[in-house]
Amino acid sequence: MHRFKVGQSVRYNQSTARRSGSTASFKIIKLLPSEGGLSQYRIKSPSEAHERIAMENELNQDF
Repeated sequence: MHRFKVGQSVRYNQSTARRSGSTASFKIIKLLPSEGGLSQYRIKSPSEAHERIAMENELNQDF
């Protein structure tokens, strides 16, 4: 079961996102099938042209 919903704003915790300057909020674009027992998401930042795939444990709710 996915913790986040499509359209929800989240923060991406992966170190590569911080190194590349992607500190803005990301939006959940699509719910993906689980891998290794963890839900996956397709996420997008308005400041980037590409989308990312993130595991649920790499995301936090954006307040």
